Amino acid sequence: MKAYAMTRIGHTGWVDKPRPTCGPLDAICRPIALAPCTSDVHTVWSGSIGERFDLVLGHEAVGEVVEVGALVRDFKPGDRVLVPAVTPDWSSREAQAGFAMHSGGLLGGWKFSNSKDGVFAELFHVNDADGNLALLPAGMDLAAACMLSDMVSTGLYGVELAGVEFGDTVAVVGIGPVGLMSVAGAAIHGASEIYAVGSRPNCVALAREYGATQIIDYHVGDIADQILALSGGVDRVIVAGGDAKTFVQAVQMVKRLF
Repeated sequence: MKAYAMTRIGHTGWVDKPRPTCGPLDAICRPIALAPCTSDVHTVWSGSIGERFDLVLGHEAVGEVVEVGALVRDFKPGDRVLVPAVTPDWSSREAQAGFAMHSGGLLGGWKFSNSKDGVFAELFHVNDADGNLALLPAGMDLAAACMLSDMVSTGLYGVELAGVEFGDTVAVVGIGPVGLMSVAGAAIHGASEIYAVGSRPNCVALAREYGATQIIDYHVGDIADQILALSGGVDRVIVAGGDAKTFVQAVQMVKRLF
């Protein structure tokens, strides 16, 4: 079958791959909607996960099930499904302890286009199908559904990791797709003030729509100084963009309790 792969760091192209094999708990899907991720760019051009040869790219997909294993109970061929970017082995010690992202080792739940071939292929393999697929509602827009696989879930997960609670003040640094979903997630969790750091007009407009109460433009000055001047410090910070300096600024803008 045909697939689009990183042939080696800095190089991509079409490759021939064997049809994936379906285990008893697994599924084979064909893609019907795909999205590239900046992680794919980092993988290819920055070598962020190290050298790989003919590694099929992609981890954001909506697919149609074409085959299921003998022990799969919730899905059948023909089902349209959301395929998440992270597909843990749910029987692993790490997943059973509540750390599914790290099943099998650090970041081990991220398999597609990392430890195994990704979804930019005529067919792709999904492990633990009953735990890693979600049936799409009839009529759901496929492009919107594809965003649920990574962008939406990553942004909301950031809010969960930050422990945002009702009444908290929150800064979200970076308002690309993931950051915008963190803004939305913070609002859903009941944040009283949300400081969104960004400048692109379309992203600023969406950030306000999703619940941002203040927009911080990093072109104007240091973002930590701006947020401290407005708030005296925030309760939670979610970093969804920036560089090494951003982590220092994130610490600086947190409210001091002593």
